[in-house]
Amino acid sequence: MDIRSEEGASGGRYAAEVEGHEAEMTYSRTSPKLVIIDHTAVPDALRGKGVGQALALHAVESARAGGWKIIPLCPFFKAQAQRHPEWHDVVN
Repeated sequence: MDIRSEEGASGGRYAAEVEGHEAEMTYSRTSPKLVIIDHTAVPDALRGKGVGQALALHAVESARAGGWKIIPLCPFFKAQAQRHPEWHDVVN
């Protein structure tokens, strides 16, 4: 699955287009070393296909590569982080 990153001055998003539908995970950057994942949107047509999980994993991998931490405000991301204790190195 191809996930693209879009970053602005105060935040950004990860987006994936699958089967003609776009899913996204948005974040706010509070400092160079801290982001808040605040929203995940997966269209009904893509539910159950692992798209949200792929976006969450991409966020974790980006945090590891960038050396920052994630605060999980989004309920979906927070639930995923609780299921994946191996992410706790970057998820507060």
